[in-house]
Amino acid sequence: MSTKHKTGIVTGGSRGMGRDIVLNLAKNGFDIIFTYNNNKAAADQVIAEVAASGQKAIALQLDLSKTDTFDAFVEQVKQYLREENTGNFDYLVNNAGTGLFQLFATTSESQFDEMNLLFKGVFFLTQKLLSLMNDGGRIVNITSGLTRATVPGVSAYACMKGAVEILTKYLAKELGPRKITVNAIAPGPIITDFGGGSNKSPEAQLSFIGITALGRVGVPEDIGATVAYLCSKEAGWITGQRIEISGGMSL
Repeated sequence: MSTKHKTGIVTGGSRGMGRDIVLNLAKNGFDIIFTYNNNKAAADQVIAEVAASGQKAIALQLDLSKTDTFDAFVEQVKQYLREENTGNFDYLVNNAGTGLFQLFATTSESQFDEMNLLFKGVFFLTQKLLSLMNDGGRIVNITSGLTRATVPGVSAYACMKGAVEILTKYLAKELGPRKITVNAIAPGPIITDFGGGSNKSPEAQLSFIGITALGRVGVPEDIGATVAYLCSKEAGWITGQRIEISGGMSL
């Protein structure tokens, strides 16, 4: 089947893993709608990189914590799809998020609510976009290796990602009649600016290397190709799964 008119939506696509996901989907022949929170310059750079690969991308501003803006975002998506004569879109990658390092005993309610965008935002944005998704489409949720391996100080973050993994299974079941597959990707430690870039410190990298079978910290380029594969025709028999990409973390 031709991918000429296939369109994917990626949240948080202007940097880090999201950027790599966008570029890999474009490499596979998909046009992309991706979101950014506040770094328009970085988003514009990704658009240029996608164009260089022969595909088209647009960037729409979206704050995943502001669910009252989702209807307006969906209208923007509708307008773009009408302009491109594509009708609906085919792939949704729920990647956008934020991080928090805070021990359980000192996590405040406001910090907990801030982390809830990782679950609530995914839940309701996906819900609102479903009517625009083609049957036979793909949903990929980015979760975390921290739902399996525990590290002190990330309980609120990991709990929200765990909720997304449960949601992944329920969506796979409920959307099965539409032949829409739903899977979760769980990265291990990745060197990005996420969460203030704490994973970039030499101390953090040494600790991660010590618990990783392949002996290195992950980079964004370790993630995008697997997400693109899950959006391919060849992955059509994979659904409801959690796939960890961590280099063998905490085996």
